[in-house]
Amino acid sequence: MFHYKAFQWLFIIYIYSFLGWCFESAFVSLKSKKWINRGFMRGPFLPLYGSGATMMLVVSMPFADNIVLTYIAGCLGATALEYVTGVTMEALFNVRYWDYSNRPFNFQGQICLRSTLTWGFFTVLMTRVLHYPIDWFIHYVPTRWLYYATVLLTVYILIDFTLSFKAALDIRDILVKMQRVKEEMVRMQRRLDVIIAFNNEDKDQRRQEREPSLSELRTGLKQRFADLKESIQSKPSAYAEAIKEEIAELRGRFSNYPDPQDNYKELLDFYKRDMLRNNPTMASDKFKDSLDELKHIVDEKEQ
Repeated sequence: MFHYKAFQWLFIIYIYSFLGWCFESAFVSLKSKKWINRGFMRGPFLPLYGSGATMMLVVSMPFADNIVLTYIAGCLGATALEYVTGVTMEALFNVRYWDYSNRPFNFQGQICLRSTLTWGFFTVLMTRVLHYPIDWFIHYVPTRWLYYATVLLTVYILIDFTLSFKAALDIRDILVKMQRVKEEMVRMQRRLDVIIAFNNEDKDQRRQEREPSLSELRTGLKQRFADLKESIQSKPSAYAEAIKEEIAELRGRFSNYPDPQDNYKELLDFYKRDMLRNNPTMASDKFKDSLDELKHIVDEKEQ
């Protein structure tokens, strides 16, 4: 049984947050064959691992003498924490910062059987092996020093978390803005295709086999406006004044949309850029294409 003061529990969370960051960053970096500073925050801490490890310690305490019950308690406790954290973050930011959708026996992409079994294994490993040197360190360091270290770490982590939280909200707002512009451009494109098809029988209405990106939509609309301008100049009588006015109105609205590259300047903030780059499994059902486009432009900026 482990007994600690409140600030010691907090220090334990920070230790395991750091160890979790080391493990996750090393694993993802090796898998990606490049260094990735993994996590929601910019600093070397993964709060999910820290809170998860603390959860494992707490839920396994009543079963300290039974390795099977310790394993089961770790599976259930850590999985519940992972699910609640994932659902809360997706509700706040409209993205999942980890995605198990492609793994078997997953639930909503937030949890899966493999991660649950792994959490149970880590619980046994931690309570039987890893935590003893940490427990020794906490009791070996003078209480006053440990207290001051915890306070300093708390200030640093709160600042980092606040900036990361703001960056995540900014990314959400950019995705919402991109989706809104994209939907408006799709409606504009469809209307122009109808005008082109109706007034030019020799031209087939364009069809997209897949949903275009924002950049592709902008390029396609430029081409449609160019085609219409050429057609109107060559056959002005084929277009009613109302249609010409509608085309002019659509062109005016289109000119108000900045080039997508200009929108991406908002990502120059290193917190937002690093958050996208350091979470390769980040996914969003609602903003999938827009999120992929943001990831792509961030990768291009790093090259």
